Amino acid sequence: MAHAPMTITTINPIQFGTDGWRGVIAADFTFDRVMKVAPIAAQILSEIYGAETGSNTVIVGYDRRFLSEEFARTAAESIRKIGFDILFSESFAPTPAFSWAAKKLNALGAIVITASHNPGNYSGLKVKSAHGGSVPPEVTKQIEALLASNTPVSEATPGTFRTFDPWESYCEGLRSLVDTTAIRTAIEQGKVTVVADVMHGAAATGLVRLLGVEIHELNGDRDPLFEGGAPEPLPKYLPKILHTIQNFDGDSLAVGLVFDGDADRVGAVDARGNFLSSQILIPILLEHLVQKGFSGEFVKTVSGSDLMPLVAKLYGLPVYETPIGYKYIADRMLETKVLLGGEESGGIGYGHHIPERDALLSALYVLETVVQTGTDLGELFRRLQEKTGFSAEYDRIDLPLASMEVRAKLLDQLKTQPPQNIAGKAVISCQTDDGYKFRLEDQSWLLIRFSGTEPVLRLYCEASSIEQVHQTLNWAKDWAE
Repeated sequence: MAHAPMTITTINPIQFGTDGWRGVIAADFTFDRVMKVAPIAAQILSEIYGAETGSNTVIVGYDRRFLSEEFARTAAESIRKIGFDILFSESFAPTPAFSWAAKKLNALGAIVITASHNPGNYSGLKVKSAHGGSVPPEVTKQIEALLASNTPVSEATPGTFRTFDPWESYCEGLRSLVDTTAIRTAIEQGKVTVVADVMHGAAATGLVRLLGVEIHELNGDRDPLFEGGAPEPLPKYLPKILHTIQNFDGDSLAVGLVFDGDADRVGAVDARGNFLSSQILIPILLEHLVQKGFSGEFVKTVSGSDLMPLVAKLYGLPVYETPIGYKYIADRMLETKVLLGGEESGGIGYGHHIPERDALLSALYVLETVVQTGTDLGELFRRLQEKTGFSAEYDRIDLPLASMEVRAKLLDQLKTQPPQNIAGKAVISCQTDDGYKFRLEDQSWLLIRFSGTEPVLRLYCEASSIEQVHQTLNWAKDWAE
């Protein structure tokens, strides 16, 4: 019996989310679409940053996903054909390494083939500015508008094609900010043991390159399927590092570090084997950077822990809040002097570096903190809680919805009939800058936020105990269902 050939239908338009365009490989993310998007992105980069940089060069880089290099070559060639010079990466590298290169080499910007922390069936394309961070939302809107208009891209004499090593200058830049000698010495003397889960992604080899000493790197091989999970620094994807540190019986202080697929998100594991999200790391890093002599504004997103502004206040740092999405933090970094900008999902960046989240730099600062204090990360966090008189637990869940229609119905309900009582506690205020953030009578909070591109409801909660967090999240799940 003959079978009809299987067809894969493209289902989603090309849309840029909080950081780039992502889609399922072969369905939404195809070579033809990359050939269409990349030259338009280059054209817009030239219009915005051409006069400022005097450059005609676009950097093209990629991560370790399925066909990443091939997609990158397609992007590079389609950009070169319309007259731009290409600087093409010799290997995979962290996304921040390409942002660094864009600024350092005075390019128009960078095109990076990566789907960051998405599962293995996704690829994506990020557009980085000449300043070394994600382009602002108005730039991606221009790219989308030009795509929608179907205006043919102007032909020109093809540009040049050169390759470069993305690691060398980037590592040099990071080492200039951190006392890597002290970290290396502590490792060599057996005072600190570093375990890093690079989740089969672009952070592989990074810490060894930076520190010049061997560490325990887990999942350093290329696996485009990410063991059937996703390269996202969440406990459910981290059994190996949690088990390794929980069973570590050496005399030295164990520090675990976790990186997402393109090394712009970071997580950590303390000596007891507890996972530490950026909700915990950001307060620790704020204190560390102040003690290093840095100053400036602290930028958080609406989903950031209440502990963060309290630590900022402790050290006299002004606080600025943005919607979720690192591009909003990056915009702020270009406007004013920022010490640190960070989001709940693991993206942390620094005003004295580039306006971009950088997981390897965050990892180095975490190691520097541990080496200088000789103290476990979990203990450093407990001390900060004592200093501020604030203690809370946090968790989040992503709830798939049946359809975009269900999403629209729930959204309408939030607009017209917002809850007055959540999990038995009265609602005292509701913030609607990004989603719906309900502050409750006991000062706990619940944030209900919809994905812009898929039928997913994101639920975030901080409360005084983990039991209460889960009680509130379960209430929100029941409400949504």
